[in-house]
Amino acid sequence: MPKDRTLYLCRACGGSTPRWHGRCPHCGAWNTLEETLSAPEPAAGARGRLSALHQGLAAPGSLARLADIEAADVARTPTGLAELDRVLGGGVVPGAVVLIGGDPGIGKSTLLLQALDALQRAGLPTLYVTGEESGAQVALRARRLGLGDSQVPVLAEIRLEAILATLQQQRPAVAVIDSIQTVYTDQLSSAPGSVAQVRECAALLTRTAKDSGTTLVLVGHVTKDGALAGPRVLEHMVDTVLYFEGDAHSSFRLVRAIKNRFGAVSELGVFAMTERGLKGVGNPSALFLSQHREPVPGSCVLATLEGTRPLLVEVQALVDAGGPAPRRLSVGLERDRLAMLLAVLHRHAGIATGDQDVFVNAVGGVRIAEPAADLAVLLAVTSSLRGKPLPRGFVAFGEVGLAGEVRPAQRGQERLKEAAKLGMAAAVVPKANLPRKPDAAFVRATEGLRLHGVERIEEALEVVRGLA
Repeated sequence: MPKDRTLYLCRACGGSTPRWHGRCPHCGAWNTLEETLSAPEPAAGARGRLSALHQGLAAPGSLARLADIEAADVARTPTGLAELDRVLGGGVVPGAVVLIGGDPGIGKSTLLLQALDALQRAGLPTLYVTGEESGAQVALRARRLGLGDSQVPVLAEIRLEAILATLQQQRPAVAVIDSIQTVYTDQLSSAPGSVAQVRECAALLTRTAKDSGTTLVLVGHVTKDGALAGPRVLEHMVDTVLYFEGDAHSSFRLVRAIKNRFGAVSELGVFAMTERGLKGVGNPSALFLSQHREPVPGSCVLATLEGTRPLLVEVQALVDAGGPAPRRLSVGLERDRLAMLLAVLHRHAGIATGDQDVFVNAVGGVRIAEPAADLAVLLAVTSSLRGKPLPRGFVAFGEVGLAGEVRPAQRGQERLKEAAKLGMAAAVVPKANLPRKPDAAFVRATEGLRLHGVERIEEALEVVRGLA
């Protein structure tokens, strides 16, 4: 009788190897191999005969041309939380599988319990499966959230076979599995949370959701680096991947869509943690803008874009005398891009910061990855270096190239409308983002906002000096 073999599985890609390596031979990740036991395999001859028999008996699959397949819009059901619906693309989709991850205590279970209660009150059958807490602990949290009379069914179970049987019997429209790392199947001998268990349980749950039409939400743990724990294939299996972000010292939480087959990617939802749970923030631009009595040097408002939502974020810069090795530090923006922008500022505008410490921060804990923040960063750095504040109600955006040109940003008119809505008075933007023949709707939406189109960084600095 063949014996069980010892294998090492990679947490990142799920690849296996008979020996331990410091670096995975399949994906190249370091220190991701975990020891596990594999079931005995049949002999080579038997495996070959079974494979040949299977190929001989299997029927070919049916084919359909793309032009003949009827493509209908996907029906969506609102969750009752407007910010969560925005991130999901309008609501939950029948048969979709959503994976949500975040730091411990960030509010994942709280948000999902609120969403399930809203769906249940709307008449949809729901199910909350908890593998980390007991039913009494979930009920205690519900009472703290003011949901003491909630009728959401709760199942405290970690065995996959029992969970699948319950899903088949209850037929819920939306079900939450909290969390996928605690679920295990009897078909594997490895411990819950291992690569094999997470991959197999997620695959079976995904297949069940597609067959039954149940919307499944999987809660996932994250590593100390902030990535979702478990094999990387887990994110490929599901339809939507959400990341729950937030500072432990702040009451605000951000839900960001990293992958979404039914909506926009990089969509952002903003929540505020209160005594009664998470509440959506309808105007997040006011959250990321600091209120100064008087304009201060080194502060510039940026009109950025998160998914389909335009946001106004305050970018702050501090330039101070440095030592022989001046520092370049950015929080919320790319540090390497900051060094490149400072070189462009010196070469094309004649403003040197080689002997200065430069610190840049995006207020509110938001992370800005788009290059349209270049112009606002350079204007904030120049303002701090000269000690002169930018005008009140000033906003800017635009990508800066190595040749000193100011490139256009996508959906510039929506950014300008958001700036005008919040009372901004002047905007320095790429000239290509200004409409050649503005329509009446754009003129009404941007009334009171003076637009200055620029093509180069030195031209932008000249316009700012004229405004001051």
